[in-house]
Amino acid sequence: MISRRPGVLGVAVLLLAGLVSGCGDDSDDGGGDTTLTVFAAASLTKTFTEIGQEFESDHDGVEVEFSFGGSSDLVAQIQQGAPADVFASADQANMEKLTADDLQAGDPVDFASNTLEIATPPGNPAGVTSFADLGKDGVNVVVCAPEVPCGAAAVKAEAATGVTINPVSEEQSVTDVLAKVSSGEADAGLVYVTDVTGAGDSVEGVTFPESSDIVNTYPIVALDDSENADLAQEFIDLVTGDTGQSILDAAGFAKP
Repeated sequence: MISRRPGVLGVAVLLLAGLVSGCGDDSDDGGGDTTLTVFAAASLTKTFTEIGQEFESDHDGVEVEFSFGGSSDLVAQIQQGAPADVFASADQANMEKLTADDLQAGDPVDFASNTLEIATPPGNPAGVTSFADLGKDGVNVVVCAPEVPCGAAAVKAEAATGVTINPVSEEQSVTDVLAKVSSGEADAGLVYVTDVTGAGDSVEGVTFPESSDIVNTYPIVALDDSENADLAQEFIDLVTGDTGQSILDAAGFAKP
């Protein structure tokens, strides 16, 4: 059964609860189950959830537990000792932070790529039709913070277009940006093509030509402290193999 894990504080609470419950009787039917913990970029939520279900169906007694969030936040959690088996980043810069600390078990593997797209609320009330419109007075724009992959890409887009965006907020994950746009709290937001596709009718997408030159490549790696090294590698093999690539392709991800 797929689950999504809480933040670092929640992890500590769960670990303590596990220690306490372990002092009771040993009759728990789930005692023999194995949990594979995957930290993954927020933009991978839908695709990795589906990949996780495929993995579980092929591995009896294994539960895949996900922690989805901004890649920069996930790296920080791993650096601080949060237990995880696999890390998938939405850019190479945050993966390099992890490898600089030698926290990986092997070489990262690129498995997908993504580009930016403008998201607006249904009906596009502010009439946003180009990247330049994001710099206009009166247009409330939400972006990711610069340290987050989608935010770093937004900075590159500004440089490429010569447009300066004055966002009303900077979010820590692309899903937070999408939520503010879909709820009508913002006139527009910079997210990924896959986010617009996955959001369905809750947003409208506005493409801009400069996005094709600003591509985020997604790497994945097993972590050095993993207690499930073989399973971690098998999960990576599923992501990079035909099944995983088919799921990613259907969601709008491009090849790395």
